Parts: sequence; C-alpha cells; structure tokens
Amino acid sequence: MSWIEEPVRADDYRGAAEVAAQVATPIQIGENFNGVHEMKLALSLEACDLVMPDPQQIGGVTGWLRAAALAQTAGAPCSSHLFIEVSTHLLTITPTCHFIEYLDVAAPILVEPLRPVDGRIQAPARPGIGLQWNEEAVARYRVS
Repeated sequence: MSWIEEPVRADDYRGAAEVAAQVATPIQIGENFNGVHEMKLALSLEACDLVMPDPQQIGGVTGWLRAAALAQTAGAPCSSHLFIEVSTHLLTITPTCHFIEYLDVAAPILVEPLRPVDGRIQAPARPGIGLQWNEEAVARYRVS
C-alpha cells in the first residue's frame, strides 16, 4: 500500500481535507497530533485516510488507547511514528493496526534491539516495554 504523508502543514486539517477529497492516493497524517483532541478534529474533517500518532505526542499509553479507539470508530488504519520499542506493544492492541514505522534509533545502546523477521516485529515478552540497556554502549556514548 502507498500513501501521501503530511501533504500540508501539520496543523492544517482543513487543507489536508481538501487534498484528501481531491486525490485517490490515501492521505496519512498524525505524527504531529498534540493529543487526541487534534486527532479527533482531523478525523471529523476527513483530513486523512490513515493516522500515524506518535506515542510521545499523543499522550503516552493512555493517549494511544484513546487514539486507537478514535481510529477504530472512524475505520482509519493506524500506524506508528517512531519509538518502535513502545509502538510495537501499542500496535498489538490497536484494532486498526496497519504499519510500524521502523526507525531503529535506539539499537546501538540496547542489549537486544528489535529486528524485523519476515517483515514483522514481535513485541518482547520481557517486563515493561522490554528495554535492556547495553551499559558499555551507554558509557561509550555518554556526553559529559
């Protein structure tokens, strides 16, 4: 599947709705949603076909659960934006789960970075979000 991501300024939901109404390619927005109220507004204006909330911007786990419910109600496929270590867990409970944006920025400092297998990511079964720091790497990259 292909889509156009953020075709206008991130907070211009009316502009995104105009684009979405005029093109056949799905429009995806959401990495800049500052809480679920912005996502709700965007969906009500039909500003997108797909949503991509950022766990850190949408309100953490609680905000994500609310965003996932909004996406489900709207019938909008939901992807993640960044922070794969958390997004992997959140997408497993997202009814309209679509796609994980795989940007593995933390791998150099993790004991067991998440790696795709056959195009899929498995959430670790370790406690919490499953992060284990590679203490040697953390020390190596530490800035005083």
